[in-house]
Amino acid sequence: MSRIRLAACVALAATLCFALAPEAKADGHEVKVGVILGFTGPIESLTPDMAASAELALKEVSDSGAFLGGKALVPVRGDSTCIDAAAATAAAERLVTAEDVAAIFGADCSGVTIAITNNVAVPNGVVIISPSATSPALTTIEDNGLFFRTAPSDARQGQVIAELLIERGIDNVAVTYTNNDYGKGLDGSFGAAFAGLGGTVAISAAHEDGKGDYSAEVGALSASGAEHLLVFGYVDQGGKGIIQTSVDTGAFENFVVADGMIGDSLIEAIGDALTGTIGTAPGSDSAGAQMFLDHAAANGVDGDGPFRGESYDAAALIALSMQAAGSADRGAAAAKVLEVANAPGEPILPGELAKGLQILADGGDIDYVGASAVELTDVGEAAGSYAIMEVEGGAFVTKSYR
Repeated sequence: MSRIRLAACVALAATLCFALAPEAKADGHEVKVGVILGFTGPIESLTPDMAASAELALKEVSDSGAFLGGKALVPVRGDSTCIDAAAATAAAERLVTAEDVAAIFGADCSGVTIAITNNVAVPNGVVIISPSATSPALTTIEDNGLFFRTAPSDARQGQVIAELLIERGIDNVAVTYTNNDYGKGLDGSFGAAFAGLGGTVAISAAHEDGKGDYSAEVGALSASGAEHLLVFGYVDQGGKGIIQTSVDTGAFENFVVADGMIGDSLIEAIGDALTGTIGTAPGSDSAGAQMFLDHAAANGVDGDGPFRGESYDAAALIALSMQAAGSADRGAAAAKVLEVANAPGEPILPGELAKGLQILADGGDIDYVGASAVELTDVGEAAGSYAIMEVEGGAFVTKSYR
């Protein structure tokens, strides 16, 4: 390991500098990419595999030897915390100023992603691609063309959940949502879609993360008389606390959860009481989705979980866009993201990044399909499809896609 890499890893031990990165040279052949996710906080059980999926793409690009004449992409991690905008901004500023990253992969949760985009990415002209920030507010953010996301907006997820419930004869529900940009956005999109389909939201109430007791919140939700509780929260925080209290008190037996609640840690915490729970998360049954699972497994990464395919895709788009631009200068990739993500061009699937890099180096066009059937809208976000899940046999089982 070079002295630069060694020093970086020592300095960043607290923020989980990734040791899987390829050997980087100290002669200008190293291109750093910030990997900023909530390694602590309410989704900390989800982010290690998201980061590993992104870093798999970066390593694949470096190992190809075809990236910008043989340059190496080196990931440098930062902790977004998911919920603390000030801490996330500070972490991103460190990546940009002290680490001199050329691009940012992340962040994860919507509020911190908005903060990083506004306070760090835009002022410094750094392209930023998130795999999981889903707030509808990000569709219209003033980003100078620098922000993209491989996850679809919750404007779409709210519609999907509303349609799913009406189809199943569920037309009266209680809703609780985490009191931030993500929760508010999903609550709003679902509520409007559900009402438009003839459904009734008996109560919609915010909850705060980090509390030790959610009995008051659950009591108010239960008093609405609804039999189904929708939880738009976080798997390792308030959302889990709401469900645990509901089970412990017998307030609710039927739960519906969105993407921020999908994770093995929820089932481990709640147990059999979650059986029959309905869930939604970005997902695809495309050929690329299965190729990603196989490619990840072959490289020691568990790709089967929320936002892992989207993470691989976001990191791949960063590299391919730099290659298309012929430069790793900050912001250079931004003008090429839509070009490499969409048709026309040679389709590129997981494990085929070397092929895509070579086509671009030769002056050709690619259509990056990736793990999540990438197709970006004109504002740079995934049109998106969703996996419909149910808890069966102690696991979230995918039933269909829409």
